[in-house]
Amino acid sequence: MAEQHIDHTPPAEVAAAAQKGLELRAKFRRGGTTVGIARARDLKNRRALSDKTVKKMVSYFHRHKVDKRAENFGNDESPSTGYIAWLLWGGDAGQRWAEEHKKAIENAKENAKMRRFTRSHQENVQNP
Repeated sequence: MAEQHIDHTPPAEVAAAAQKGLELRAKFRRGGTTVGIARARDLKNRRALSDKTVKKMVSYFHRHKVDKRAENFGNDESPSTGYIAWLLWGGDAGQRWAEEHKKAIENAKENAKMRRFTRSHQENVQNP
């Protein structure tokens, strides 16, 4: 049985949030790190991401959810630095996608382990 293929291409709404983050960063000259900017470019261009990068996205959103409490989070006219950075990582859509994607990756790996175990067990039973 073939390994389950997971499409690591970010959806359009994640790309749009990253694009908005890049635009706000250019306009206000703040928000995000070099890693966040690189992530935004990948997301904006809808480049397929590695499993490791998806997991980094989940970690980023978990660490920075506190930024959503800042004054001007969500304000496009005078955005908080955290809001710009959040958008660079794909915004709320990116958070949802990364969390769902991480679960799919973990499920696929677990299923692959089970298939290997089952095959190995069947071989041992057939060839005692």
